[in-house]
This record gives sequence, structure tokens and C-alpha cells, in this order.
Amino acid sequence: MKTAFIDKLKESVSSILPIAVIILILAVILGVETYQFVLFLIGAFLLVVGLSGFNMGADMSMLVIGEKIGSVVTHSRKIWLIAFVSFIIGIIVTIAEPDLNILADYVSGAIDKWTLILTVAVGVGIFLTIAMLRIVFKVRLSILLIIFYVTAFLLAFIFVDSSFWAIAFDSGGVTTGPMTVPFIMALGVGVASIRSDKEGKDDSFGLVALSSIGPIIAVLVLGIITGAENFSYPIDTSDPAAGNTADAFYQFLAGLGSYAEEVGIALAPIVAFFILFQIITRSFHKRQIVRIALGIIITFVGLTLFLTGANVGFAPMGTLIGKGLGGFLGGWFLIPVGMIIGYFVVAAEPAVHVLNKQVERMSAGAIKARSMKIALGISVCCAIGLAMLRVITDINIMYVLVPGYVAALVLTFFSPKLFTGIAFDSGGVASGAMVSAFVLPMAIGACQVIAGDSAATAIMTDAFGCVAFVALMPLITIQVFGILYKRKTSKIKRTFLTVDDRIIQYEVD
Repeated sequence: MKTAFIDKLKESVSSILPIAVIILILAVILGVETYQFVLFLIGAFLLVVGLSGFNMGADMSMLVIGEKIGSVVTHSRKIWLIAFVSFIIGIIVTIAEPDLNILADYVSGAIDKWTLILTVAVGVGIFLTIAMLRIVFKVRLSILLIIFYVTAFLLAFIFVDSSFWAIAFDSGGVTTGPMTVPFIMALGVGVASIRSDKEGKDDSFGLVALSSIGPIIAVLVLGIITGAENFSYPIDTSDPAAGNTADAFYQFLAGLGSYAEEVGIALAPIVAFFILFQIITRSFHKRQIVRIALGIIITFVGLTLFLTGANVGFAPMGTLIGKGLGGFLGGWFLIPVGMIIGYFVVAAEPAVHVLNKQVERMSAGAIKARSMKIALGISVCCAIGLAMLRVITDINIMYVLVPGYVAALVLTFFSPKLFTGIAFDSGGVASGAMVSAFVLPMAIGACQVIAGDSAATAIMTDAFGCVAFVALMPLITIQVFGILYKRKTSKIKRTFLTVDDRIIQYEVD
């Protein structure tokens, strides 16, 4: 266990340290007060320890539970049971997703936090069920992707106020995290194993993709039901730099208590489901139960530390730096800074390394992990650069999302099925904790300065959307790599055919 924690600690340090160094350099240049430095340093420490504990606890408990549930449910071969369990699992694991909790905290002034979380959770539950049934009934992924994304854009354009668009599309990017993915992937592999055809493996991808569309549509429907319009962001007029070191520690202690309560509420449904599952199936023996219980406790502690560090330490610094950059050269310096941070966000994200290795293995080495890393780094650089450009110029979010998703959906007809599934699954991989914990508050801070008196409404339309942009880029990048891989393998096949023809001709002669 000690070795596992050290490994997770190394991953967390490699994820957070490069960005923390950049933030500290910017803070020194902008003259941030000592009190805020202390908050940030404590927050960074809690973020590293909390993320390590959360990942370790999730591996010990959530991943094991998800795999066992997937195995038991799919071996029953009862479609109604697969659908029901998928729906329940989708809801309860999404409620505990850390990135979603961070986003919900930011919009809590405009939308009730738990209303947003539960809406997103129901969206994931419904669409995870659809994703599972797609595998069973062999429905092509690209067809469903086109239908649901067209539905999402039609709902947005026709029925929902523009101030609600960015939040809806951001909601789709924050759901596919370390809490959700283990359950979803385990269920998917289990359901795919029911099928005996050779395409079952390819169809096991795409679950996260459909689960990401669910929150977008669900939040848009929430906007329709509530008649939401002209949303505004509550501007905090307090001085974040006021205080001393003792005040900083008291602020974190208060945060720990508050977030411990929220995390307890979020994890309670998962614990209840696990207990009920064990009572009914008796799938786990005593030693496994002890290990899972310990994993849940570690997950609870890690998630509490992570959310406290992100919201009390990182977010205020992000807002201050955004304000400082927003008032410098008309805010145009935001773009290169955002692009640099974007590169380190994707380069340091552990899930991205896993994705790159997965694509290299799936392509039998034809597409190198290094090439994938560079391509994703460039695409996320562009994504955050565009996000910061929106803050400065007030560009409508749909000017980016519509052509971006049109391109991604068109590519589904040319990219191999496997790469289409991986691409849409990985849409949320790049939008990790640092995008929600720092990039978004930086955009909010910059928008307060640049938009001036209209900042309350401008933040909803211009600052939010960062996560959606980052989630969009891998959809295009990985499918392009899939097309390149397809061409590469086609050339190899033609070469072998030519060689074989020559050998046959030689033998005849």
C-alpha cells in the first residue's frame, strides 16, 4: 500500500508541479500579496496529497466494485438488469465526481449546486444505459453521436438562452473523471463480452462518449424547464488578499469541514449500493470487503483534501492572476499564458499518458505515444488559447463548438470504428482537475476586468466554456490519427500483396 501511494504521489506531483511553478512565476510578476501565496501553497500541497489519496482509494475500492458489478450483471445476460444497473451506477458515481463538484461550486450563485449535480447525474445515468444497450444491439456509435449532438445543438439554439450554453457544454466535460470511468469501462467490457462477434471489442469503446452527451442535454433540458434566461455570475467584491497566515489556516480548516460533509453525502449512495450488492450476491470475501472499506475511507479523505485545496487555494489565485493579466495590454497576454498552461495541463495529466499508450498498443506501434502527446498538447494549447480569445473579444461559444463538432462527426465516417470510440471517450480525459481548478477561475477573473460593468453576464457567456473547448479537441485529433493509421496499414497491405504476386509469378516461371 505504501508503494502504491508513493506511485500515486509521483503522478500527482508530475501533474500539478509544472502548473504550480508557472502560477508562482506569474504571481511574483503580478505582485500577489503574501496571504494569497500562503493560501496557494497550502492549497497546492492539499491538491497533491488529496489527488494521490483519491486515485489510490478509487483503485482499491471503486475500480474493484465496478469490475465485479460489471461481471455479475453481464453474466446474468438479462438486458433489463444491465439497463437498470447502468442507470443507477451512472447516477451515484457521477454525484461523487470531483471535477463536477468544482464546476458546481463556481455556478452555485446562478444555479443551485445540488440541482446541477443531480441533473448531470441523471443525464449520465440515462445515456450510460443507452450506451450499454447500443453494445447489446450492435448499433453503430457514429449514428448515435450524430443524432444526440444534433439534438443538443437544436435544443440550445431553439429553446435555451445563450447564457446557459457554456455551462451545459462544460457539464459534459467534467463528468468523465477518475470516479466515473472505472465503473463505466468495467461495465462496458463486461457487456461486450456477451457478444461473440469480432466487433464486440471495438464497440466496448464509446461508453464515456455517450455518457458525456447526457449531461449536456440534461442541463439544456433543465434550462428549458426552469425558463432560465439572462443568467448572471455573482461577483465577489471582497478583497482576497486581506488576511494573515493564521487566517489562511482557519480558512482551510473551515473548508475541510464543509467539503468533508459534501463528500460524505456524495459517497453515501456508492457505499449503500455496494452493501446492497454484497448482501444480494455475496461476491466479495471478508478480506476484499476490508480492503474496499479502507479504499472508500482513503477516497473520502483524498477527495475532501482535493476539493479544499482546489477551492480554497488554487481557485482564488487563478482569479487574481486572471484579473492581473486581464488588465495588462488589454488582456491579450492571456492567450499565450493560457496556451502555455494548456500544454502543461495535457502533458502532465496521468490519464493522457494512459490514453497515448493505449492508442500505440491498439495501432501495433504504427502511431507512437510521443506523437499522440505532441498532437494532444498542440490541440489543448489551441483550445485554451481560443477560450482566452473569447474572454477578450466576446466571441459566441457556438462559433467554435458548431464547426468543431461538425468536423468531429464528419471524421467518424473516415476514421476506423476503434479510433472513433477512443476519440470520443477521451474527450474528457484532457479536461482534468487543473482546467476546472485553475483555468476556469483565471478566465472568470480576467472577464471581471475586461467586461467591466457587464462582467456578471459576460462571465456566464465568455468565461465558462473552457472545459468544453478542451474536451472537444481530442475528438478531432485522435480521429485524424486514426485516418493516418488506416492509410499507413493500407500501404503496408498493398506492399505485401505486391511481394506475394512477385513470388507467385517467379514460381510459375
